Amino acid sequence: MKKVVVGAAILDGDGRLLAAQRAEPPELAGGWELPGGKVDPGEDDHTALVRECVEELGVVVAAGAQVGGDWPLTGDYVLRVWLARIIEGEPEAKEHLELRWLAPGELFDVAWLPADLPIVRAVQGHLGGI
Repeated sequence: MKKVVVGAAILDGDGRLLAAQRAEPPELAGGWELPGGKVDPGEDDHTALVRECVEELGVVVAAGAQVGGDWPLTGDYVLRVWLARIIEGEPEAKEHLELRWLAPGELFDVAWLPADLPIVRAVQGHLGGI
């Protein structure tokens, strides 16, 4: 059975996407990703998504439409991503090196991790907001 990692494609009212720069592990540090993390045993995807955003960013999000289906990761992991918007708080880099809001024309100004790159391309069509 596949292990699930959830990700949030957080959009703001100006159509910008929130990108997060990894601090660890060393082989991924410095790469950019969508915030999120592993689903804990007994936890559903949406609960995990909200929890991860609180832990990593200090914000509460509301999930919208799912972006694609199961995106493959290394090993027996898959990534599931939802469009999301912040309903409480201001994002801060609690577990990342840096956060950056990217306008549609800036989406590829950061070095996305290979697993996130096709998802960012899929999110491009939603940058008008959720």
